[in-house]
Amino acid sequence: MEIIEIVSLGIVTTIIYLLIKDKQPAIAFLLVLITVILLFIYLMQYIHQVLALIQHLGDKASINQVYIKTIIQIIGISYLTEIGSNIVKDAGLDSVALKIEMVGKLFILLLAIPIFHSLIETILGIFPLS
Repeated sequence: MEIIEIVSLGIVTTIIYLLIKDKQPAIAFLLVLITVILLFIYLMQYIHQVLALIQHLGDKASINQVYIKTIIQIIGISYLTEIGSNIVKDAGLDSVALKIEMVGKLFILLLAIPIFHSLIETILGIFPLS
C-alpha cells in the first residue's frame, strides 16, 4: 500500500532529522525540504485524477468552466501556501511564513472577486432593488 511508503518516508525523515539537527541544521532542513518536494512530486500523479473528477462533476452540474477553474486555482493556492509556509516555519522564520500566508489569502480573495460579483448579480436579479 502506498500510504505505508509515504508514512515510512515521513518517519525515516523525522528520525534522521532529529539525529542530525543539532550538528548539521542546514542539512537537516535540506532533508525536510527534499522530502516535501518528493512527496509533492509523488502526489502530482493523483492531482490529474482529482482535477478530471472536478471537471466532470462541473460539466454534469452545468457549472460555468470559469468557476470550476477559479475554484481549482483557489485550492492550489491554498495547498501551495500552506506547504511553503510550513517549510519556512520549519526553518524558524515564522514572520516570513505569516507573510506567505497573507499573500496566499490575498491571491485567493483576488481570484474570488468574479465569483462574488456573479453571486451579487444573481441575488439582485432575484430580488431587484425597487
